[in-house]
Amino acid sequence: MSEAIRVLVVDDAVVVRKAVTEALESDSEINVVGTASDGQIALKKIAELKPDVLVLDIEMPVCDGFEVLRELRRIQSRVWTIMFSSLTQRGATQTIEALSLGAHDYIGKPMSSSGITGFRDGIQEVAFDLIPKIKQFKNKLPGLALTKTPSPPPKALSIGPKVGRPPEIVAIGISTGGPEALSKLLPELPGNFPVPILIVQHMPPLFTKLLAKRLDTDSKIAVKEGEEGMVLEPGVAYIAPGGYHLFIRSVSGKVMLALSEEAPENSCRPSVDVLFRSVAKVYGEHALGLIMTGMGHDGLKGLRMMKEKGATAIAQDEATSVVWGMPSGPVKEGLVESVLPLDQISMAIQGYFSLKG
Repeated sequence: MSEAIRVLVVDDAVVVRKAVTEALESDSEINVVGTASDGQIALKKIAELKPDVLVLDIEMPVCDGFEVLRELRRIQSRVWTIMFSSLTQRGATQTIEALSLGAHDYIGKPMSSSGITGFRDGIQEVAFDLIPKIKQFKNKLPGLALTKTPSPPPKALSIGPKVGRPPEIVAIGISTGGPEALSKLLPELPGNFPVPILIVQHMPPLFTKLLAKRLDTDSKIAVKEGEEGMVLEPGVAYIAPGGYHLFIRSVSGKVMLALSEEAPENSCRPSVDVLFRSVAKVYGEHALGLIMTGMGHDGLKGLRMMKEKGATAIAQDEATSVVWGMPSGPVKEGLVESVLPLDQISMAIQGYFSLKG
């Protein structure tokens, strides 16, 4: 087990700790090194056991998940944290708060009013959702990183497009690590930002609406959850609602949002590919695509289509991505003009419009 990912499970319910532990130990690449029933015990075990990944409940006695996250931030801990909360209005609100405090990802508890729904089914559901999320951090763990080709160094920051006029739309695809990245990116854009921004962030219903509200409060631009028939406005960012594909269409000279419940693409709904394809069709060369931190390769095909139409593209670099899955394909295919750390992306976007924050 020396090469396995070391996991600490923290939850006040013994049945949940048992279910999660059994689910994770079914995979030979994961080693559950311990469990804890509250945050105070968890912090002691983090210091003693040095886990790679923390599966963390929010509501616990003595010391809750928020307090754990604040302490981990204070001591600058590098343990990767996955929140384990209910997919309810309260659970979604708490999860968005946890992500803003530095949690890296989350899953929903398979819970009912009487506890885990069907203990055996609960274990299978936890394993299906949680194991891939734990393994996505493997390349970030010292001594456990998979063999891979180093990513190319960031290209020089360009100010303004090489040819033609500035973009008329910015389209962003993002997943794991996205809420924290967006909370750093969008507030840096000025209130007079001249074009609309479209965002696909992989999240379920409730979460996207709460994320939009939080980002709107913290940003100079307006941030909304997208709705069917909304006409795009400059200086407004539209986030795809969870459970729906978001795309655009041109109607009588106006560009409008449209939603669809068609089958998921790349196991995602909303899918970045769906959005990017529509942007390629409506805006062609007058679009700027941005592919950011996230697991998987959603957005690769859509960005390829945008590039075929002459669009410009930027990718977040590996060092500042929580998971460098989604940006890696476009970078390796040479589909992007710049590969930039998170703290340079806002400046790069504004450079296309000669803006200052």
